[in-house]
Amino acid sequence: MQVTLEKTNDLDATIKVEVVEADYAKKVDSDLRELGRTRQIPGFRKGHVSIEHLRRLFGRDVKSHVLNDVVFQAVIEYLRENKIDILGEPLPKKVESIDMAQKDYTFEYEVGLAPEINVEVNKDIKVPFYTIEVSKEMLDEQDKALRNRFGAQVPGEEVEKTALVKGAIMQLDAEGNVLTTEDAIQVVAGIVSPQHFADQAEAEKFLGKKVGDKVVFNPAKAEGDNKVALASMLNVDKARVENLTSDFEMAISEIIVLRPAELGEEYYKQVFSGKEIKTEEEYWEALKELIARELVQNSDFKFNIDVQKELIDKFGNFELPADFLKKWLAARNPELTPEKAAEEYDKMVPSIKWELIKGQIAQKQDIKVSEEDLLNFAKGSALRQFAQYGMFNMTDDVITDYAKRMLEDKKFARQLYEQASDTKLFNALRALVETENKTVSLDEFKKLVGAE
Repeated sequence: MQVTLEKTNDLDATIKVEVVEADYAKKVDSDLRELGRTRQIPGFRKGHVSIEHLRRLFGRDVKSHVLNDVVFQAVIEYLRENKIDILGEPLPKKVESIDMAQKDYTFEYEVGLAPEINVEVNKDIKVPFYTIEVSKEMLDEQDKALRNRFGAQVPGEEVEKTALVKGAIMQLDAEGNVLTTEDAIQVVAGIVSPQHFADQAEAEKFLGKKVGDKVVFNPAKAEGDNKVALASMLNVDKARVENLTSDFEMAISEIIVLRPAELGEEYYKQVFSGKEIKTEEEYWEALKELIARELVQNSDFKFNIDVQKELIDKFGNFELPADFLKKWLAARNPELTPEKAAEEYDKMVPSIKWELIKGQIAQKQDIKVSEEDLLNFAKGSALRQFAQYGMFNMTDDVITDYAKRMLEDKKFARQLYEQASDTKLFNALRALVETENKTVSLDEFKKLVGAE
């Protein structure tokens, strides 16, 4: 098999593959025999069909498949061995009809060549890095959230905004009397959380009520469109509440209120496990550090956008094989008209140029993602998932085991690999360029980010 490349210009080329019978004959025979061994053919036992008969039945299809596979792999191998960077994928110039009597073939593929670029990142490139100032409002809000999270649920005298209310819930008729029919909905040990009601007016009916009081409310209005929550409140199947509109009466037997945790060493240990915090001053400082760590993700996001734009503006003045890429888009998406393919291509140009720029930076900086890097990123993802459920003090063994199981999902592993690679790239860029550090308020930062 002979493979050659002929450039049309700096960005477009044709790859020609000349195939002789010896390049594909053995594979064709092998695939035909495999068909005879595995497929039930009328009049024959599996594995007892002659190669000549198999060739008559399946020869054209098998030969076509083998040729396509062999030739395409030869093209890919040629590109890899000769270190030829392309954009998109090779496209066959025309569809060859397979003649069983023909032995030798010539196939041609169009390819779009990646442009030669030279990206040099240094301190001459200046990019702002915005640090968001931790305000008193942020500290107070975080303190309130943490103290509620680690607070205690205790019996209360009256219903407060965040209280849980327990008691019997009975369905009423149109006149406001408790229904006693067999199909009446009656919950002996019910529980409601007015703060989570979809209808604020229904929630307010409970505020200030005490044990022994009765509250007439409408559960259907309280839960809005959430039929699952409504069925759960009334302890019935979802089908029974699909058209439910009646009022209910709740006789309050118990009120549970949330009392925030008090500041003190016991609370500090719960919030900042592994940290030695003894005073209120140390607590507020640790809280400030916690918020700052969370905010830096936003700062990183803004920096990544800004440095990417700066590098595209500086190094992105190069041409792409536009006609080929439009044709490639149309080939990949048959539903696209040539006009739509052109529109899609225009949208893709910045990201294509960024991928090329990014690729050269990664190559020059020798940025690679090791298995250890990937595991550490998976552990970070696991930690965030645990935190969403209020699980802050998981051991490293538990986190590591969970992360490894997450990586068994190939799609997730691939996404995480790309995230890890981008993170290492942007960390490298932050060291390479001149960062202009600026401290801003959260409101100022939001204005800077805008639609980004």
